Amino acid sequence: MCAELVRTDSFPVITVRVEDHADPNFEGRLAEQIARHPGFFANAPVVMDLENTSGLATADAFHALRRLFKRQHMIAVGIVNGNGTQIRAAMNADLASFRTNGAAEPAPREIPDTPRPVLAPAQDSLPLGDEGRTRIVTLPVRSGTQIYARGGDLIIMNSVSPGAEIIADGHIHVYGALRGRAIAGANGDQSARIFTNRLEAELLCIAGQYLTRDAIESKFVGQFVQVSLDGEDLVIAKI
Repeated sequence: MCAELVRTDSFPVITVRVEDHADPNFEGRLAEQIARHPGFFANAPVVMDLENTSGLATADAFHALRRLFKRQHMIAVGIVNGNGTQIRAAMNADLASFRTNGAAEPAPREIPDTPRPVLAPAQDSLPLGDEGRTRIVTLPVRSGTQIYARGGDLIIMNSVSPGAEIIADGHIHVYGALRGRAIAGANGDQSARIFTNRLEAELLCIAGQYLTRDAIESKFVGQFVQVSLDGEDLVIAKI
């Protein structure tokens, strides 16, 4: 088992190397390392490095790891160095797959091992339809909901609650308060942007580059802003 925590240079997340996820001491060792610098890791997004990891072939296994990190006040957002089976299982657990340069791997076209999760079943929205279409959601996005606009833009005509996650391969527009997680350019489009009438996000991401709430300057919180990518840096500007 190895639980090495690294603040990477290519994207501002924590990388946790997981060699034996079934080790009963894994969480304890992780907690010990976090305790040395609790402020550094609090509420930080986590990418799990699976380079030397066997198993983890089901979505349930990744859900269990997400709960483990949540108990340690960290947010699991994806994996890196996974094999094909692990990538499919991670996608079914709503986790991203990253290349080592920080860019997100394109999602597999088909994930036959388990049914796709039902995204936002109670939302008033347009059908997903063909890739490249804009998806419009008119109702508030509640905590625990995930909405994905595959191949196009996502427009939210209301607010996004804490604990909700909105994802688009293109741009994201939120015409209310953005309090959850917003991931634009999910397939690596570095020109994607995030727009919101009121910025209170837990996590902002464009093409694999992240900012958590603690890293957002206070002058932008609660403001009408756009978020764009400049090289490897997310840039927030008032509108």
